[in-house]
Amino acid sequence: MQFKPLADRVVVRPLEDLETKKGGIIIPDTAKEKPMQGEIVEVGPGRITDEGKAVNMELKKGDRVLYGKYSGTEVSVEGEDYLIMRESDIFATVVNS
Repeated sequence: MQFKPLADRVVVRPLEDLETKKGGIIIPDTAKEKPMQGEIVEVGPGRITDEGKAVNMELKKGDRVLYGKYSGTEVSVEGEDYLIMRESDIFATVVNS
């Protein structure tokens, strides 16, 4: 199933952290922090200002991003978990150097 976000919304696939820490301790699911890094899966067309001008999206499909711990709306599609959020809820993109 494919879906396309509307306006200035993006669909993010959260990137999971490693389940074990130094020393081999396994962290149970209930004690894990929510991921705050993800990959953009789909982007909307952008928003329209009150004056009727189109504002293009800065993000693109494939970007790795940082977002707030409780940002977005969680959805599950065909067993995959995603977040749908506004572009303004994203703090930064991750640049590999």
